[in-house]
Amino acid sequence: MLDTDLDARRSRARFRAWHRGTREADYMIGGFFDRYHARWDESGLAWFEALLEHDDVDVMAWALGTASPPAHIAGDHLTAMQKLDYVEI
Repeated sequence: MLDTDLDARRSRARFRAWHRGTREADYMIGGFFDRYHARWDESGLAWFEALLEHDDVDVMAWALGTASPPAHIAGDHLTAMQKLDYVEI
């Protein structure tokens, strides 16, 4: 896949991450995107795109560790999300 395709996907993902519908989800999901997206290759971006398909309440529960994520979401990226060190207060 061309870098321009990845750049377009990153732009769409950033918009979707920061326009979730609640301020709390925007900060959590958007903040996570802003902190980590530069490190993602195609598979990392695909993981994040899959995450965005889920409801905010589920994503936030997985990030807070109050619910178990599905297998395709669990892993290193979710572990990074669970640190919550990217949420600036």
